[in-house]
Amino acid sequence: MRASLIIPFLLGALTLGGSAFAADKDGEGKNTHVQKPKAKTEKSQKTKRPKKAKKKEEKKEEEKPAASSAPPSIASSLGPLGNLWGARTALEKAGVTSSFIYIGEVLGNSTGGMRQGTIYEGALQGILDADLDKLVGWHGASFHASAYQIHGHGLSRFYVGNLMSVSGIEALPSTRLYELWLEQKLGDKVALRVGQLGADTEFVISQYATLFLNTTFGFPSIMANDLPSGGPTYPLATPGVRLKLTPSDNVTILAGLFDGNPAGPGPNDPQRRNHTGLAFRTSDPPFVIGEVQYAYNQDKDAKGLPGTFKFGGWHHFGRFADQRFDIIGLPLADPRSSGRPNQLLGDSGVYVLIDQMLYRKEGTTDQGIGVFARASASPNDRNLVSFYIDGGLTWKGMIPGRENDTFGISFAYSRISDAARGFDRDVEFFTSIGRPIRSSEAVVEVTYQAEIVPGWTIQPDFQYVFRPGGNITNPRDPAAGRIKDAAVFGLRTTIRY
Repeated sequence: MRASLIIPFLLGALTLGGSAFAADKDGEGKNTHVQKPKAKTEKSQKTKRPKKAKKKEEKKEEEKPAASSAPPSIASSLGPLGNLWGARTALEKAGVTSSFIYIGEVLGNSTGGMRQGTIYEGALQGILDADLDKLVGWHGASFHASAYQIHGHGLSRFYVGNLMSVSGIEALPSTRLYELWLEQKLGDKVALRVGQLGADTEFVISQYATLFLNTTFGFPSIMANDLPSGGPTYPLATPGVRLKLTPSDNVTILAGLFDGNPAGPGPNDPQRRNHTGLAFRTSDPPFVIGEVQYAYNQDKDAKGLPGTFKFGGWHHFGRFADQRFDIIGLPLADPRSSGRPNQLLGDSGVYVLIDQMLYRKEGTTDQGIGVFARASASPNDRNLVSFYIDGGLTWKGMIPGRENDTFGISFAYSRISDAARGFDRDVEFFTSIGRPIRSSEAVVEVTYQAEIVPGWTIQPDFQYVFRPGGNITNPRDPAAGRIKDAAVFGLRTTIRY
């Protein structure tokens, strides 16, 4: 099964769907700037509605959760410059919005890791969104594009050597396209998105976990380590299709089909193989993922505190190397082995997560204590990581007078698969040389995000990494044994404009 056979078909379906909605049978999409003649009739019909029905509709509207407000922007503190002297407002009226997010951070490991050091890294993200209904009269359609300018050197890559990278923005320096897509809404309950997509923007995401710096609290490390080229996640998006169904206010169903290797096969680093984000690969075996979300206590008059439960699974149709045995069944560490791993067809995984508010300050919607937990599992024989779990707590408004500050503490655990452990034992057996046996990697993170002005935060952070790399030998100093546990201190600043 090839992604190239499916994605063009769905691109055509999106175009046809957009055309149909742009010119509906009543002619509403032909000229959105002309007042509709039937407005008077609609008004008359509205006045004839039974009072009970009207009250019922009003009550239903009140029960709906308030629309989430846009993230705070530093533009509110910049006077006329914040609105570019009216230009941004004019564009917004036309349906076009743009934003920039800059994240810069200093990180250093004072102890442990492959060696000690300090780095600075940063990522500037540009985002462009367009409501195509307002802009060109394409009813129900929207456009999105995002790109990164990434600079600096990652602490995990050059100093710590861990699987769960210390920072979610760590990547090789580059200027690259990330997402580029069109979305067509088919009524109120269906939305189809086609283009270059990142799975990490919608799937396996916890609203509370996004506070933390470590990359695993975004797209979990089990998927990032097991999927080819790390999967469709920062900084590598890939062509794909996403279908979103919302059968009710409480239930959301997501399904995604992606090209299965955003950088394509090759011996060097995936980020170098697709160094601009313009590879647009569609010929690799596909990666599919689905997720069901159930949100409860979302209404403002709900008796309980809000929460969300998500369950999902994924499958990759490619071939994956056996972690322990070769093509004839011999251990890869056996001197008689060909050294060619057995190729196993397909890979898969399941996951579950929950976000739950435990305490909410009276009179607020988001201030208080929230917790999250996620767990995921994949087959042992073809994956480096076979089990993953994380969890944490956040407290927004913990300090009186600092309502927009957030404190957080979290942990994550990645278990090395039985097959990978078995390979290490085989190497020790056949060479008679003692060496560390990979087991797991874990991290604990404590952080505090403080708002300077709306749209600008600073965030001191501490992480302690247990068994970096899963308990591997230090590649920079094999005689020293395994990579030592690392203590990491950092400071991040985030500016949104």
